[in-house]
Amino acid sequence: MIVHKRIGAVLALSFAAAYCVTAGAQENYPSKPIRFIIGFPPGGSNNIVARLIAPKLTEYLGQQVVVDNRGGANTSIATALAAQAKPDGYTILMNAPGHTTNPSLIDNLSYDSIRDFEFITQIGRGSNLLATHPSFPPRSVSELISYSKANPGKVNYGSSGIGTSVHLSAELFQYMTQVKWVHLPYKGGGPGMVALLAGEISLYFGNVPTVIRHVRAGKLNGLATTGLKRSPAAPKLPTVAESGVPGYEVTSWWGLSAPAGTPRPILQRLHKATIRALNEPDVRKLLESLGAEILGTTPEEYAAFIRHEIDKWGKVIKAAGIKRQ
Repeated sequence: MIVHKRIGAVLALSFAAAYCVTAGAQENYPSKPIRFIIGFPPGGSNNIVARLIAPKLTEYLGQQVVVDNRGGANTSIATALAAQAKPDGYTILMNAPGHTTNPSLIDNLSYDSIRDFEFITQIGRGSNLLATHPSFPPRSVSELISYSKANPGKVNYGSSGIGTSVHLSAELFQYMTQVKWVHLPYKGGGPGMVALLAGEISLYFGNVPTVIRHVRAGKLNGLATTGLKRSPAAPKLPTVAESGVPGYEVTSWWGLSAPAGTPRPILQRLHKATIRALNEPDVRKLLESLGAEILGTTPEEYAAFIRHEIDKWGKVIKAAGIKRQ
């Protein structure tokens, strides 16, 4: 009996000590640099947003927030790395649309897009812009639908790769309007835009900042943007939804998450710091210049958004017959 009491006392002390260490670590957080994983190579809007937010988090948290670019496989390489990290607040992940499309595009993912993450906040979102070459007859979304139905299989469009928001913008359009186009995937957004400017493809859903300058220069025709609201960077262009395809919405978006099991007090501190950063005038100005709508949602709102997008794109990808990789 005495031995059992002693063992019980030792276990109780061990649990108490472990609790104190854990609680102390949370109170002192952060006490070392934080790794900020991005699923893209340097360059592009995702990298711009991450490197805009990171210095602000460094300032507010008192420790260096280091951007770690791990591009490839539509962000799944970076996402897997974050999912496997220790849930102590020293690894955070920049989420992008691939987080919600990969479950329907890639076989044998090493992570679960919902269960393996704690969602902190959705930073913002931006629209794509449906642009056409000047030689292509349609000048509006309604004309594009009519022309496509009259010429099935003769309209081609480019994308920056299979499963990207550029590709899925076109697939959702076809799904909702019952038209059929020919897909020509390119190795990135740059080659896709070059093909459109050269007239090698009829249309392209590029991100607003990249496409709008060519529209303003008269090199391309802008038909509509893909968000539910008009883009701040192209306010004169209607949305696809208001142009005759109600409910149509595709956005490029950015959000923050951490490995599942990260302590709530740490998540709350990261959320508070990120919201503070999003309210800084210089951050807002740059994000708005990218055509972004700044959000700063609650963790609950962000998690609900992730679940909705996974369900939405699962249906579109299945209907489009896009093969899993």
